[in-house]
Amino acid sequence: MSWKNQSGGPWGSGPRGPWGTGPQSPGPNSPDLEDLIRRGQEKLRSAMPGGFGSGKGIILVVALAIVAWLLSGFYRVEPDEQGVVLRFGRFVATSNPGLNYHLPYPIETVLTPQVTRVNRIDIGIRTGDDPRRGAAMRDVAEESLMLTGDENIVDVDFAVFWMVKPAAAGSTEDIGAANFLFNVQNPEGTIKAVAESAMREVVGRTNIQPILTGARQNIETAVHELMQKTLDDYQSGVLITQVQLQKVDPPQQVIDSFRDVQAARADAERLQNEAQAYANRVVPEARGEAARITQGAEGYKERAVIEARGQASRFLSVLAEYQKAPEVTRQRLYLETMERVFGGMDKVIIDQKASGNGVVPYLPLGALSPSSAKPAPATQGAAK
Repeated sequence: MSWKNQSGGPWGSGPRGPWGTGPQSPGPNSPDLEDLIRRGQEKLRSAMPGGFGSGKGIILVVALAIVAWLLSGFYRVEPDEQGVVLRFGRFVATSNPGLNYHLPYPIETVLTPQVTRVNRIDIGIRTGDDPRRGAAMRDVAEESLMLTGDENIVDVDFAVFWMVKPAAAGSTEDIGAANFLFNVQNPEGTIKAVAESAMREVVGRTNIQPILTGARQNIETAVHELMQKTLDDYQSGVLITQVQLQKVDPPQQVIDSFRDVQAARADAERLQNEAQAYANRVVPEARGEAARITQGAEGYKERAVIEARGQASRFLSVLAEYQKAPEVTRQRLYLETMERVFGGMDKVIIDQKASGNGVVPYLPLGALSPSSAKPAPATQGAAK
């Protein structure tokens, strides 16, 4: 029995209109649905050669439908995309940018993820919209506060740049884009969690002082490598291009005290360097002076010993001669002593026995010496 003959409709809700919107009564100018269908069939019969109901017409329609179905397999991949071909929902191949072909739906379908666009994820900071000041950075402490290897707390804000790892065209093994589409449900959330975990691990085995000073590049490299290894183990199809530290500071609550400590450490290091420089200058001078004094003492010692040995040897030789001829030796010693005593003196000879026969009783021998620069004194009378 037809539904239109039922007074209550299929659900017993009364008579319904042709569009299922409740009781409707067609107006005098509204076309009947059956009349529209009949007119469409008549137009289609007139357009088909030999009539719509003939076998040739049906074959032609089927052929056109098949051709249209086959042509629907052509698709275009943009330069920044890569095609991922699925056969009944299973990955089979990848395709390069340009015009490509796959078996028509529902046998095969294609997905075209962007593989050249570099995406950015900020960790520890957020960009918020302030109605008065526009975009503003907001710190997220639960993401940025980390424990260092020496049990200090540091506030680390950093950014991760990533992109979809492109697969080799036609490969069924290197399927980075397919892994990105099917193995990761929330790519940004996964990358963010891996980045935060990797940063905490690297910071957790590093002391705070290198983190704040010269180890930033090493930390970025270590986090980059650890993230890529973890994501590759997940077969996520994600390529990390860069990890960039934005801010590395102590927590905001203690940053002033920390800066005072850093300033004190800098002053202590400066004073130590100055003391070391002073020591490097004074110690070599003192060592040189000590070496000079030591060498002078050694020279004086050798000279004194040699002189003493010479004098002792001379005395022994004189003693031996004295024992052989005491009177002669005594006379020689006397003469040598007088020679040594009067050798450097000005000598004047006065002869008291000289008479007035033209002999000068006063003879200044020192004035007669050619090496003497003193003028000769005037001749004095004979001494009495």
